[in-house]
Amino acid sequence: MSKATRILVSWAFLAFLAACGVPADPDEPPADMGNFRLGHNIVVVNEPQIGPFSRKATDEEWKEALTEAIERRFGQYEGDKFYHLGVKLDGYALGRAGIPIVFTPKSFMVVTVNMWDDATQKRVNEEEKAITVFEGVSGKSLVGTGLTMSRKQQMKLLADNVAKAIQDWILENPEWVGLPPRPQEADSGSPDDN
Repeated sequence: MSKATRILVSWAFLAFLAACGVPADPDEPPADMGNFRLGHNIVVVNEPQIGPFSRKATDEEWKEALTEAIERRFGQYEGDKFYHLGVKLDGYALGRAGIPIVFTPKSFMVVTVNMWDDATQKRVNEEEKAITVFEGVSGKSLVGTGLTMSRKQQMKLLADNVAKAIQDWILENPEWVGLPPRPQEADSGSPDDN
């Protein structure tokens, strides 16, 4: 069983029961991305696994949706170092119309991500990053986006959520883009007596 299949089987049931994750907010101010500037935006879609009860989309449609979402999210940054993003779509489900409350299939997407430093020509992350995103919770997704959104709208929502999740992952490792380390959580021990 492939990695993508294992991930899909593990998450499919949860995806159809509840919408999880925080959706991308297009109105939020841009996060500080240090010296990041988007170089190559490489999206690979080659017959991904399709979850049960899913609408179908072509590889070309997914490639376009993901490429545009990554460009929207990262194209605004003008740091002094180029970084290349590689994203492979492993699997997805686009929820169909169901019966509200009783059965509302949820949409989700599974991708594998890598980031390369153009100057060193080396991958920044030691291991590939697997990211799973869901349609999130909103007025339109509460009853399942299969009832409230077209297939193209669902794809855009998921692609935008993937781009946001990639950015969150990069910012969890600020040293990759020349930012200072994240503040450490306060120790749970007693404060020092001076």
